[in-house]
Amino acid sequence: MHPWRTVALVVWVLPLGLARAALPPLQPFIDRAEENAVVAPPPGIYAGPVTIDKPLVLDGRGRVTIDGGGKGSVIHLQTDGATLKNLRLVNSGGYHNDLDAGIQVRGSYNIIRDNRIEDCLFGIDMQQSNHNVVRRNHIASKQAPLGLRGDAIRLWYSFDNQVTDNVIRNARDTVVWYSDGNLIARNDARGGRYALHFMYSKTNRVEANHYENNTVGIFLMYSDGVEVVNNYIARAAGPTGIGIGFKETSALTIEDNRILYNAVGLYIDLSPFQPGTINRFRGNLIAYNGIGASWNTRWHGSVFDHNAFQGNLVQVSVAGGESARANNWEGNFWDDYVGFDRDHDGIGDAPYTRYAYADRLWMDVADAQFFKGTPMLETLDFLERLAPLSEPRLLLRDAHPVMSADRALTAARKDIEREARRKQEARAKGKPSALELLQRALEAP
Repeated sequence: MHPWRTVALVVWVLPLGLARAALPPLQPFIDRAEENAVVAPPPGIYAGPVTIDKPLVLDGRGRVTIDGGGKGSVIHLQTDGATLKNLRLVNSGGYHNDLDAGIQVRGSYNIIRDNRIEDCLFGIDMQQSNHNVVRRNHIASKQAPLGLRGDAIRLWYSFDNQVTDNVIRNARDTVVWYSDGNLIARNDARGGRYALHFMYSKTNRVEANHYENNTVGIFLMYSDGVEVVNNYIARAAGPTGIGIGFKETSALTIEDNRILYNAVGLYIDLSPFQPGTINRFRGNLIAYNGIGASWNTRWHGSVFDHNAFQGNLVQVSVAGGESARANNWEGNFWDDYVGFDRDHDGIGDAPYTRYAYADRLWMDVADAQFFKGTPMLETLDFLERLAPLSEPRLLLRDAHPVMSADRALTAARKDIEREARRKQEARAKGKPSALELLQRALEAP
């Protein structure tokens, strides 16, 4: 009988503690390997932890499990230029202070792909690690209350990494701290707290992710110059549910996203914050949310053009009875627009105006928020519109409302595609970056 089959049999019949002791360690395979070797252990279950301190390829071929034994991190990657792929990593320790993880990364130009990380407190923890590729991993945290789970992917002082095509289930957050120039693309995260959370991290790009049934989709704090493009963000529907939130964050590009069925679609807190900057919202479908866009105070500097506001209980709100008129509204679709298009140019003949009537009750009185969207408050709102007892407050004015959602979104998408082509042509004329060269090598047959 092959040795690893004997090991599997021992694991099956012995008590848990003895079974763990019987697992062969994986570390000797690493220690014997030369630099740049391909290490492909025989199929089976091996004991961790494993430390990799030289460039090599560790390939589990979908048949190798490494068990961390419930203590510390399963793999410590402490080198540049290594590849970890096709592994199953389980049973890390449970200490948040130690960042017990499936993989702790402390190096650059590594590739971590096609792994399954299960029952590990943190998934992949990257500190001061640059130009890495984290791709097509399936990550789940330990079974615990949401706030006590670890983060699926954590970047700390890590630059120019690519985090793409990962599947995340029931972890806490994906967090990006003090980290610039990263690409977060085509990930699917569900059942967590913050699907993606930025803190003090500039010029990152967030593209084509699917974030659903999390407490918050994306939240950006003190993180300027971030591009959030073509993401699906849905069903952040709890009492603090937010599709995309912004706090003191400037020079943002928020384009071509679908922000659906959230308690609040967009939550804006003192953003943009830097003088002379704008945050641009273009071509987003903001639909079927409790509130489409919400400000926590009167603020300025956001430009909304060719978005579609559709099916929201409240299109726009500003706390304290203030208005959103200090922002620029142009060419958006509003499903509650009451007007005509007599010249058939696709643009309403009269501006779209939004006033605050009785719905100021839930903006000004915290206890009244319980009744938001109820027939009682809707009746008060209707009566106020029919015969206002006091002068209503103008919340916003869109001078050229578009008559259909498709028209608004299509026009925005064409502009976005033209700009993307111009940027691509400009990049083609320059030299490729180190990260682009790594990506090309990864995608080569």
